[in-house]
Amino acid sequence: MLTSIAAWISALDPQGSSSAPQTITGRVVALSYYGQNKTRPGGGLDQRLGEARASVKWEGMPAGVVTSDGKAYQVAGGLAANNNAKIVELLGRTVTITGPVSEQYGMLVITADAVKAGT
Repeated sequence: MLTSIAAWISALDPQGSSSAPQTITGRVVALSYYGQNKTRPGGGLDQRLGEARASVKWEGMPAGVVTSDGKAYQVAGGLAANNNAKIVELLGRTVTITGPVSEQYGMLVITADAVKAGT
């Protein structure tokens, strides 16, 4: 279905606003769930695992990382390949990702192939 919204967006805007690799640490979320629930108690970070997992794994919706200062980054690259196969198991956990960050249509996007899992 949607293997990578970021890849599709990059095809439309290949220049993006790429920068040198950055390292971010935050909680892995289903961006659709987070966006719909961030104003509720728990700030959308409570990720009902079944609902978030289904949206990311089966529906191919983008996964992201939300940092402690509230910035949300969509995950792209190898981590988002095959319906988020590498990142789906980390939903709700804190991770560290290093990669180039761009802003595409108002959304921060980090492109990476590897992740370091925390708690």
